[in-house]
Amino acid sequence: MSHSVPNRNWSYPTAIKFGVGRIAELAEHAASIGLKKPLLVTDKALASLPITAQALDVLDKAGMGRAVFSDVDPNPNEGNMAAGIAVYLAGGHDGVICFGGGSALDLGKMVALMAHQRADLSVWDLEDIDDWYTRADGAKIAPIIAVPTTAGTGSEVGRAGVLTNSATHKKKIIFHPKLMPAVTICDPALTVGMPRFITAGTGMDALAHCLEAYCSPFYHPMSQGIALEGMRLVFENLPKVYANPNDLDARAHMMSAAAMGAVAFQKGLGAIHSLSHPIGAVYNTHHGTTNAVVMPMVLDFNRAAIEDRINAAAAYLGIAGGFDGFRAAVMDLRAILAIPANLTAMGVQADRLDDLAAMALEDPSCGGNPVALTLANLRGLFDACM
Repeated sequence: MSHSVPNRNWSYPTAIKFGVGRIAELAEHAASIGLKKPLLVTDKALASLPITAQALDVLDKAGMGRAVFSDVDPNPNEGNMAAGIAVYLAGGHDGVICFGGGSALDLGKMVALMAHQRADLSVWDLEDIDDWYTRADGAKIAPIIAVPTTAGTGSEVGRAGVLTNSATHKKKIIFHPKLMPAVTICDPALTVGMPRFITAGTGMDALAHCLEAYCSPFYHPMSQGIALEGMRLVFENLPKVYANPNDLDARAHMMSAAAMGAVAFQKGLGAIHSLSHPIGAVYNTHHGTTNAVVMPMVLDFNRAAIEDRINAAAAYLGIAGGFDGFRAAVMDLRAILAIPANLTAMGVQADRLDDLAAMALEDPSCGGNPVALTLANLRGLFDACM
């Protein structure tokens, strides 16, 4: 597992400790933000793996204990959050280390957000709408450190978490500026053990974030540049890590692309995510894989509005043939990664499409789509994905 990617310290948008082996610094970064007794929040699958034991060993040696909460569903819900808060309060913890993929990072943030808020404030009152976040007492949000073990969601550099309402099966984006982790450790070595379908799905999530941000009509040149380079890193490195999980250089580039995707989507998301969120909430599909399934159909749907922009991206990416070449490159990447052909292959049933279209129209990602979304054209787009 040799590597040549240098370690760098970045502070856009937060302090990012990037490089192989930097999980060894976990305790010193925890101490730097005042933590003495953090709770490590991870998921069930990761809890028993050596990388988690390694992180806990680092904390334990520094006298910070090895407390873990891992009862986190793949699409975490308010029940998981309540259980995590109970453990956090019972243990007298003073901060959260979010360790894992998007689910663990999202849930860890929710525990940090809600553990000390007043009793009558519901997490659903903090949905990412207008200035709802001001309902929370920012001073009571616990400090957060993020340690991603996948290269996809980019939640480690975001100010929000996604929580599924278990009653309505709707995914809600919960936002507060103080949910931005104080320190993020991006150690590519932690991603080596990912199952191949997770490497594929999370990598395609990073691509979807960059692609949708790049195509969204809002003005944000910083995000625009980051989105473009993020796409290049995915096209170049995702096939490499899928073929050889131990390629640490390619793993590092994918970890960068994941963080870049989440920074870029400050510029907006679109129909890929509007479709993917309700499907994930109803069918419990993997989010990134679902994004990959609908990506070509959404490209076709948006073509008239984005063709010039995609032509420019294709030229930068070294893809011949403009829009058609770019779409073909997406299809080639899907084939390499064994992504299902359509939503039918993922188990989505035709008799649910009216419901799913209605849910998609409510999704906040709709606002960033280059073509205005309506119930009728979303329903047609779902048909095209079957």
